[in-house]
This record gives sequence, C-alpha cells and structure tokens, in this order.
Amino acid sequence: MSPSWRLACGWLTMFVVGTDLFIISPLLPSIAAEFGTSPAAAGLSVTVFSVTYLLSAPLIGQLADRTGRRRTLLVCLLCFAGANVLTGLATGFTGLLASRVVAGAATAGVSPLIYAGVGEAAPPARRATWMAVAVSGLLLSLSVGAPAGTLFASAWGWRAPFLLLALFSLALIVANRVVWPADPGNSAGIAAPLPPAGVGAVAERLLPTVLWATALYGVYTYLGVWLTGAGLTSALVARAISFYGIGALVGTLAGGQLADRFGSRRTMLTSLAGLGLCLFAFALGVGTGWAADVLLLVTSIFAQFFFPAQQAALARRYPQRRAFILALNNSALFLGISTGSVIGGEAMAWGGFGVDAAFGAAIACAGLVLVAVKVRP
Repeated sequence: MSPSWRLACGWLTMFVVGTDLFIISPLLPSIAAEFGTSPAAAGLSVTVFSVTYLLSAPLIGQLADRTGRRRTLLVCLLCFAGANVLTGLATGFTGLLASRVVAGAATAGVSPLIYAGVGEAAPPARRATWMAVAVSGLLLSLSVGAPAGTLFASAWGWRAPFLLLALFSLALIVANRVVWPADPGNSAGIAAPLPPAGVGAVAERLLPTVLWATALYGVYTYLGVWLTGAGLTSALVARAISFYGIGALVGTLAGGQLADRFGSRRTMLTSLAGLGLCLFAFALGVGTGWAADVLLLVTSIFAQFFFPAQQAALARRYPQRRAFILALNNSALFLGISTGSVIGGEAMAWGGFGVDAAFGAAIACAGLVLVAVKVRP
C-alpha cells in the first residue's frame, strides 16, 4: 500500500478522534439538562477523558511495541467505536462518565499509534512534515468536525453525533487494517530496550513538551474569560478564537516543513522564543480589537511549530520504541494542559489575564533554555 494512502488514512483517523474529543464542549448544556446536573458537573466527562488518556497512553504504547502496532491500533479503534455507542445510549450520568473513560483509554492508543505509523511511513527527509499533516487532522476537527457535529445534534439530539462517530470508527477499522503493514510474526521481540540513560533521559527529553503545553494552554484556557470580561460580544469572541484556530493549523503544517528543512531543535527553539515574546506582549497589555486578533494569530503560529518538530525528533531518536515514546509525549502534552489550566486559574485569580500571560511567557522561556541546553542538534 502506498505511503500516501497511509498518511491519508492517518489524517482521517485523527479527524474522527478529534471530533469526538472536541464535540463534548458544545453539547454539555444538552447533556446536563437531560441528566439533571449542572454544566460544571457535566464537564467531568471531559476531565475523566483527559485523566484516562494521560494515564493510559504510556501503557498502551508499551503494549503496542511488544505485541504489534497494527493489532493494538485496530483493538483501540474497536474500543473507541464501542465507547461512542455507550455514550450515545447512556441512560444515566454515571454510565456516560464510564463511556468517556473507555473513550479516553481508546484514544490514548489510537493517536500515538497513528503518529508512529505516519512517522515510519514517511520519507526520512519529510518525516516532520508528514507528522504535521497527521496532527492537522486533529486541529481541523476543532474548526470543522465539532461544529458539524453540533449542527447534526441540533437536528437529531446530542446522542446522534456519537452514534455516527461509532459508524465512522468501524469503517476506519477496515481502512487501517488495509493500509498498515502486518505486524512482525514474532511480535514479542519487537520492543527494543531504552538507551542506558533510560527513564531519566526520556523524562528530560519530554519535559520541553510539558513546559510548552503549560505555557500555551495556561493562557489559551482563559482567553474566553478575558475577552468576555472585556465586554466583547459572542461574535467578536468567536472571531478572536477563529484567528487562533487558523494560526494553529498554519503553524502545525509550517512547523513540520521547518523541522525537515532546518532541524527539529532549531524549530523548537524558534517556537518557544516566539511563544514567549507573544505572551509577554499580552502581559504588557493589548487591546481586544484587531490588534489582539492578529497577536493571537501570530502566537498560535509560533506555538504550533513545536509539536510536530518534537514528535519527529522523538520518532527519529527512538525508532524501535516509537509507539511508546510518542505515547509518552502525548501524555506529557495532557500533563502540560492540566498543569497550565491550574496555574492559569491561580494567576487569573491573583492578577488577571496580564499576570497569566506573564507566567506563560516565563514558562516558555524556561522551555527555551531547556531545549537549548539539553536537546541535541
């Protein structure tokens, strides 16, 4: 099967997985109303998904490297389809939460395995670009998949999108089985040991992801609060967020190409430096009109250079443990998102959005220093 078909299948899989992740937020009011709970309590469905993903990804990545990546991917996709059926048929809030736990664990297997497969299928000189294309499927689901699912839910009810995603997932099982090569016959021996430095070296190599995600999402999480508090209408808030979304897509695709051309380390340094400067500009005070929109666009572009460059660098450094390492990197991403939301919330309570942005800039600078000192060219 042509490597291009593998990239296309990987992109589509990430789009469907991302739609499942992002569609929960706009459906929370309907879910809360049906189960007689508050929107804040209904938000636990997002929390349990994220925590399960964080904890499950390394375990499933380890399993995949030992028992076979395609086999593990197909099982995870089947579980993902089942989780969406359970979500769509949930008769109580506890059942809904349980289904999101299953969805989180399944997604923790699907995403890193797609990244690992795409990284393996890509021409070596274009590995970062191909991995960026795969990530773009996830990002596009935020701006296309989730809104489309929301419209579908408005006509057929909030359960309908999850049942439709289950059908798509079953089709993806067939597609992924066809495009990815069969696992080696002796699957038990395919997982090579980590280098002698072991766990410490891997943790040190993943720490930039945690710092980057903490800096970025500690600010992004509270953008809506800041913009709304400044008196912007819903339409203007949506416009600002759309600028951020456009920047994320452009930055991800450009980051892959920059990493292939100039190297992952340089691209990561550029990303963290640009992110730090942009967040510092927010800390100094920016209006909430077009200036803020443009700065959000630029911030997002610089920020998203980082992830495909880091993914490609890790895939290149640990070729025999690719699924496990990329799963760990995804867990590091979620750890950073969770840490950023906590730090950002405390900063907002203490001094408002300017203080939050200042903390984010400082954390980005810490990541910049770490990459400069510890990451090999």
